Amino acid sequence: MSQSLRPRSGGQVLVDQLLIHGVESAYCVPGESYLEVLDALHDVRDRISLYNARHEAGAANMAEAYGKLTDKPGICLVTRGPGACHASIGVHIAQQDSTPMILLIGQVDRPSRDREAFQEIDYQQMFGSIAKWVAQIDDAARIPEYMARAFRIATSGRPGPVVLALPEDMLTDVVDTVDAPPYRPTRADIGAADLTRIREALSSARRPLLLVGGSGWDDTACRDITAFAEAHDLPVACSFRRQDIVNNRSDVYIGDFGTASSPQLVKRIAEADLLLVIGARLGEMTTKTYTTLTPPVANQTLIHIHGDSDEIGRVYSPEIGIAAAPERVARALRDCRWEQLAERWSEWRRQARQAYFDDISSSDEDGPLNIGQAMMAVRDQLPADTVITLDAGNHTGWAQRYLRYGRPGRQLGSTCGAMGYSVPAAVSASLQDPERVVLAFVGDGGFMMSGQELATAVHHGGRPIVLLFNNGTYGTIRMHQEREHPERVVGTDLVNPDFLTMAAGMGAYTAMVNRTDEFLPALQGAIEAHRPAVIELRTDPERISTRTTITRLRLAKRG
Repeated sequence: MSQSLRPRSGGQVLVDQLLIHGVESAYCVPGESYLEVLDALHDVRDRISLYNARHEAGAANMAEAYGKLTDKPGICLVTRGPGACHASIGVHIAQQDSTPMILLIGQVDRPSRDREAFQEIDYQQMFGSIAKWVAQIDDAARIPEYMARAFRIATSGRPGPVVLALPEDMLTDVVDTVDAPPYRPTRADIGAADLTRIREALSSARRPLLLVGGSGWDDTACRDITAFAEAHDLPVACSFRRQDIVNNRSDVYIGDFGTASSPQLVKRIAEADLLLVIGARLGEMTTKTYTTLTPPVANQTLIHIHGDSDEIGRVYSPEIGIAAAPERVARALRDCRWEQLAERWSEWRRQARQAYFDDISSSDEDGPLNIGQAMMAVRDQLPADTVITLDAGNHTGWAQRYLRYGRPGRQLGSTCGAMGYSVPAAVSASLQDPERVVLAFVGDGGFMMSGQELATAVHHGGRPIVLLFNNGTYGTIRMHQEREHPERVVGTDLVNPDFLTMAAGMGAYTAMVNRTDEFLPALQGAIEAHRPAVIELRTDPERISTRTTITRLRLAKRG
């Protein structure tokens, strides 16, 4: 197909590619190294919303959260050197979380390369181990080629981040070049022979367990896999921070394998005789440092289905390995009717479901503020499409254990355990739909790393509600200290500022919660405020997680 050519700067060509590939939002901290891109974005402000964050890590985390929500690459633009270094955490999150993302970095001009010019970095070396593809565009005429490849790589197979460096003089070059067509991701499919093998393996199972996780699950795929599990009375669990894949209210859902997993669920995976894994990587968090499943050959019959063939057999050698995208697998399984198999494991499923229900219905916390009870009080009152964002830290255990998930509601959390993720992710989610309730769970440590992004929400009209757990300590590390070296606390105590004064200064609604019965009114007030909000929960560091206390850890160490 012929295409008329017109002279364009490299910056204009790049922005035209963003439009061609369907980009509607981008996140940035502006820099002089990509002024031509910013100038070209000025002309398309009605088509691409550009959100300028207060820190490059915040911008990158916003782009990553967008990728999670939409399954389309989140676009982040930063300047060279320090800007790229700050944004690297978002790239690492996108890599470990299998999130489609494209980081565009302004680079030093081409004649200055390899001279340690001002803020110069070799990005292929810097990002080589944490991105799917890293490249530098030295010829403006090839921008359409590079951008089309970036979108395909970010979304195909196992999704992930792509990094492109843009020399500032290349962006000012004027070229005549042909645009690429809109990208299409390459997705592996599942065949009839594969379904037959799965059925045959299930026919021999007495205690099967379905484990779903990873990225690439749209709402339809989530409904399809839930329907398959329900039709076959198959107990299903989710991998770490993927609880929104299966409706938690379904009788087949039995919990998640993550930092807040119940001991009963961990025991159940050891009792299973078949494990059907779809989309999950079987990484360290989901397998509790590779202990619940013994590598390289698990005790259970293992069927591993993943979008990337390289992921199958990386740690565990499955009896059946299939490279296929989760949505393709869910669609194929939805149409299978093997109900006669379910009779042999219906009681197994029922027991697992009851154990899950018991776990989310009890809390042994003491003191005036019982977080478990507070979560139980609100979980059925939250709108069905609520977005929950999770930071790193033990405080997220309350959201993971007590709240319920299922589309259209979402759970967005970094599986690589990055602090400072939750607030920018919540800002990103709220900017996409300000009318949607978005709750960010963050500790006092994590809030001080990215809480300033509330100003970004105020600037652009987002309304995230931040639940700030303030216990005056880096709680997770304090827990590990007390477990390994009781009463030898060092480096984990915090002296915090007045968080609510900070938040109010940025334009947020604020509330303090010291008692359980104060939480629901505070949350209702935040929702009704129609602006960003911070609810500070004063928690006791003695209650170090949903399942233990510092005193119990010390007693256990003493034997």
